[in-house]
Order: sequence, then C-alpha cells, then structure tokens
Amino acid sequence: MGRQYACGFPSDGIGGICDNPPWYASRVGAYNPLGIIYLAHGDTMQINFVLVDFENVQPKDLGLLKDGPFNVKVFLGPNQPKIPVALATALQSLGSNAEYVVLETAGNNALDFHIAYYIGVLSTEDPTAYFHVISKDAGFDPLIKHLKRRNIFAQRSTCIADIPYFKPTIPVTPEAQIEVVVADLIRRKASKPRTQKTLFNTLHALFKKELSEQQLSQLFASLCSRGVIKIDGAKVSYELPVEP
Repeated sequence: MGRQYACGFPSDGIGGICDNPPWYASRVGAYNPLGIIYLAHGDTMQINFVLVDFENVQPKDLGLLKDGPFNVKVFLGPNQPKIPVALATALQSLGSNAEYVVLETAGNNALDFHIAYYIGVLSTEDPTAYFHVISKDAGFDPLIKHLKRRNIFAQRSTCIADIPYFKPTIPVTPEAQIEVVVADLIRRKASKPRTQKTLFNTLHALFKKELSEQQLSQLFASLCSRGVIKIDGAKVSYELPVEP
C-alpha cells in the first residue's frame, strides 16, 4: 500500500482516508480528526510552534514536548526576572528547539501582542506550521478564529497535555463512534447519564465538541435503533454488553 492521505477538515467533523492527495494536501496534510500533526505532502514533519504565555500560565508538563516535532517559545514579562528551575530544566532538554522571549517594556496586553506578532512572522516563514498558544486567557480566541479563517493552523490550550498532538484520535465512521460510546458507558458503570439532555452533553464532551448537532442526533438515533439506549420520556436507560 502506498502513502495515504487524510481527506477532510477537523472543524467540519468529517474526514476519511484516500490514496491520492486532495487538492489541499500541501496545506493540510495527514492528521488525526482532532488536530493536524504530520504533513502527508512529501516526507516533511509538520512543525508545531508552542507559544507559552508565562505571565498567565506556568505549565508543569513541558517535558511532554521532548523528542517531538515542537519548537517552544516561552514569553516572559519584564517583571519576571526569575525562572523556575523545573522550567529551565525542561527547556534545556529541548535544546535549540526552545527559547525565551523576554519583553523589554511592560504594558497592557503587551505579551499577547508579542505572541500575535510571532505567529504572524512564523506563519509567513512556514505556512504549514501549527501554532499552539498555551494560555488561560480567552482573549486569544478571536485571534485564533481569525487565523483559522486565513487557513493558519492554530489553537489555544490551557496546558501542554491539551494540545491536539497528545489527544487520542476521534473515530470518523458512525460504527466506530458507536463503539467508543458503548465503551465509555460501560466504563462509567453507575454514573451513566440518566436523561437525554445529560447524555447529549456527555456525547458532546466525549467527542471533544468536534461533532455537529446533526451528527450527535444521528449518533443518538443509531444508539437507540441498536437498542443500546432505551427512551422513557426525558429519561434514558441502557442495554450494554457485559464486560468479559
């Protein structure tokens, strides 16, 4: 079997595998349905720039980035003269793939503007790169939304472990989605959702909010038609396989 390519976009909740590269392969490449990781166009690994807003959040899991396709930039305010030993050790292990960016002058949202500037410069140098802003500041979200509309891969996460690279693949086919739901319900044991509303919210969270309302409704209908879910008014009950 030759090289295969991912077809579809994570934001659409659709995708698949094809033998020939789609027209957007040079921009999108192969990805899991939660986040693009590697380019399928040629043999080049996609660079993931991790931009840490250290004024806002001090991640403890930078070690996860070691040996991966990451380039890390930790942005520090002028009033942060001391670096924690754990941070320095984690960044040192990344070698030339990590650096500090220290602001010279303090100012309202100055660090945010610096991060935005670096994304602009780096995305011009490498249009295929993926940008991960590590911050709890939701003020980045309008920028992220704008970048995505400009076909620049970007996402804000509150910690390193939450970036798409470390997330499990969400199944694309309905059959595989049903298997994931059944396994999750079995795992929950007595804490399974007991109302339709709660179940819908649980499914939405289970698939990382990647499924549309229509897709969730179709998944719910499939679970009902297979007898996995029983409806009694607003309440639900389950007929699940017995664990071996």
